[in-house]
Amino acid sequence: MTDLDRAFQQDEADWASPAPPAPSSHRRRPRRAPVGSVEVLAVLLVLLVVFRNPLADLISGARLTTWVTVFVSVMVQAVPFLVFGVVLSAVIAVFVPRSFWARALPRHPALAVPVAGVSGVILPGCECGSVPIAGSLIRRGVTPAAALTFLLAAPAINPIVLAATAVAFPDNPEMVWARALASLAVAVLMGWLWLRLGRADWIKLPYRPDLDDLSRGRAFWAACRHDIVHAGGFLVLGAMAAATINVVVPEAWLQTLADNAVLSIIALAVLAVLLSICSEADAFVAASLSQFSLTSRLVFLVVGPMVDLKLISMQTGVFGRRFASRFAPATFVAAVLIGTGVGVAFL
Repeated sequence: MTDLDRAFQQDEADWASPAPPAPSSHRRRPRRAPVGSVEVLAVLLVLLVVFRNPLADLISGARLTTWVTVFVSVMVQAVPFLVFGVVLSAVIAVFVPRSFWARALPRHPALAVPVAGVSGVILPGCECGSVPIAGSLIRRGVTPAAALTFLLAAPAINPIVLAATAVAFPDNPEMVWARALASLAVAVLMGWLWLRLGRADWIKLPYRPDLDDLSRGRAFWAACRHDIVHAGGFLVLGAMAAATINVVVPEAWLQTLADNAVLSIIALAVLAVLLSICSEADAFVAASLSQFSLTSRLVFLVVGPMVDLKLISMQTGVFGRRFASRFAPATFVAAVLIGTGVGVAFL
């Protein structure tokens, strides 16, 4: 081997090897939020331990049992779908090339929004899984409007949810397609509104360690660990809030509100936010609220998978507080108006 051949081999090795890391003084490190979901959860747990005796005196045994039951039920419903969403999000981040989304979605953002909404039919999951998936889609270059449309549509119009609605309302089959129509309309409308009014700096995805330098297996597990810790903490906070509301709100209030057509719609919309029921189970809860009109119960089914306490908490963790404080209220108003319109026209 000649000296020239050795020189060529050395040059090829230099190109193949990664560049040396920049000096620490010049390396830009992502700024980490001083208080995250894990820190908040740790503080809450410490406070619960420290003040467990005063809390036990304030809360009766029956109410404490109800609180624990609701909290555990929300977590049992949500955690499997959260894990499913985190795993699918990691698959998208690691194994799906960016070029796939350029081919799968129309190039024009306004056309990509309804396509993303209709594609929500194929994801058999609830809102807990759609949040990390939407975040991963944005990371992979999907326009935020299309990703947010998918986030809202997937938990509301997938086959499992629609089948559960049909079972819960055997005497009112029109509730199935009314729910699908209203939910898809809200999702597409919010996607188009984001194109018109949304700003990129409202979305602040949490820093995820660079996965490009890892093997696919290690990158996959790193993405899973990151998302489950980040989103899981906010899920716990949302479940605790939902359990507290279930204990505090008297059931007698619901009967009083059901007698007024306008207040019944608003009451069930707010109740959907507070109860934070998984979209696969909310139809059975809506069916049990027989004192309310079909229109108000439709609003309950449209609002729940798009805006509830655990979902707002998870959106805050994945997209940032500036996003959640704007997107959740706007989605709530759109869901109430469109759900009411569809209910009045067709139910």
